[in-house]
Amino acid sequence: MGRIIAVANQKGGVGKTTTSVNVAASLAATRRRILLIDLDPQGNATMGSGVDKEDLEISVYDVLMDDKPVAEAVVHSDSGGYDLLPSNADLTGAEVALLEEIAREMRLQKALEPIRDQYEFIFIDCPPALNMLTINALVAADSLIIPMQCEYYALEGLTALLATIDKIRKYLNPRLKVEGLLRTMYDPRNNLANDVSAQLVEHFGEKVYRTIIPRNVRLAEAPSHGLPIIKYDKSSRGALAYLALAGEMLNRAGKTASMDSVVLSK
Repeated sequence: MGRIIAVANQKGGVGKTTTSVNVAASLAATRRRILLIDLDPQGNATMGSGVDKEDLEISVYDVLMDDKPVAEAVVHSDSGGYDLLPSNADLTGAEVALLEEIAREMRLQKALEPIRDQYEFIFIDCPPALNMLTINALVAADSLIIPMQCEYYALEGLTALLATIDKIRKYLNPRLKVEGLLRTMYDPRNNLANDVSAQLVEHFGEKVYRTIIPRNVRLAEAPSHGLPIIKYDKSSRGALAYLALAGEMLNRAGKTASMDSVVLSK
């Protein structure tokens, strides 16, 4: 059965979409079957996967609101090597409409049941808010990755997110756990970043990934080309970091993490 991992943090600009796209592509490069779900109305993960969000016949909106099968909405990202459940601005309407639906928190979970066994990993790129879409993701997920910058306000946001996770676990999804905390946009020359990083390791121990995602210009450029970083610049620090993260995730999952078979050709 495939593992469902939400990539979530209610704070914007911390690298959720960058992480979702690039960890999906890095794992797909190891010849694993991956599905990426874009649950953000901005559709950035869709565009970053090389798929035009303005040219979708069926999207995640239709899956959540009209009970369309996931299999009908999935498209393949040629640039990423994974399957994608795409999103666009239509999803904005679902944020409000879901509030009036029966079993509104369970919509995504129910939709994924028929296709879950087809993938080894299913990643959900969440919107930068603790709204009904994010709650759907957390109810559907087995675990979540929390990308965060090493800055003071990030620690405050983490406290709020962990409180939400506790409530979801108590009332809606008892299996939900924190997969890991991922330090993103990291600049080792910044003393505050180093201090916050040390605090994270002190408080959360092994939940903090050893892999650190650096600030990297090539990583920031890749989405505008509709490419994951391993296809845009496979020798960049950003590409090497996300490949390392993929290996670390496989190790944690007890899977063979050899990266010798990684397919990086364009």
